[in-house]
Amino acid sequence: MAWFRRTKASVQPDQPRKDAPDGMWTKCDGCGEIIHRKQLEQQFYTCIKCNYHFRIGSREYVNILLDENSFRELDRKMRSTDPLEFTDTKHYKDRIKESMRRTELSDAVRTGTGKINKMPVAIGAMDFGFIGGSMGSVVGEKIARIANKALRSKLPLVIVSSSGGARMMEGALSLMQLAKTSAKLAQLSDAGIPFVSVMTDPTTGGVTASYAMLGDVNLAEPGALIGFAGPRVIKQTIGKDLPEGFQRSEFQLEHGFIDMVVHRKDLKETISNLLKMMWE
Repeated sequence: MAWFRRTKASVQPDQPRKDAPDGMWTKCDGCGEIIHRKQLEQQFYTCIKCNYHFRIGSREYVNILLDENSFRELDRKMRSTDPLEFTDTKHYKDRIKESMRRTELSDAVRTGTGKINKMPVAIGAMDFGFIGGSMGSVVGEKIARIANKALRSKLPLVIVSSSGGARMMEGALSLMQLAKTSAKLAQLSDAGIPFVSVMTDPTTGGVTASYAMLGDVNLAEPGALIGFAGPRVIKQTIGKDLPEGFQRSEFQLEHGFIDMVVHRKDLKETISNLLKMMWE
């Protein structure tokens, strides 16, 4: 039985390696390339070797898309409650507190106003790090409010989506956000105010149905998983193998579900040019 016992720990987490400081180097999930963090930031968090797009948070998207120091955040302190007193592996209240501490966000979307190449816009950017970017009552309300801000102030709206779907901890309350957000976007459309949707990896479930697919122009980053149900669930349901690259942004573009696949470094200029054509 001694064969199955470790006599000496091969990894000692309490003793950090001096030759590789924490966070200094990152391994690309696409090709395995080891990339220095500074270089990764300069390349908009993409791999220069294989073009793999790393998942990033709402703060990074705001910095990439908006002019420097132009962002003014709205509804920053809006927080979810626990109307169902939901518990799975932990209490929902505890899950919210943990996510708030880890991400420094109040919920899974950051909204506000800013400028893209000096053009005023309203913007929302989701954050997958906050309970998988799931859409609960707060996310739905903040999206509705930023759409309303765009309507009142006559500002083009840009939403960057990154989500696993509706937040199951809030049950039917999370599903109700679909009607609320889509109704607000319909008002924008009626007023002739453009809405550009940007889908990143992943954009799935209720968020896809609620607002991510409702843009006047729907953009996506390369290789992003975009769909309603996930490929594993679909495969189990229909009992058939799925095509290669199924639900990835390139597949969605080929089949007419999105309008453009845009590299992250080109997003700002692409959105700016689109808004100039649609709004100015």
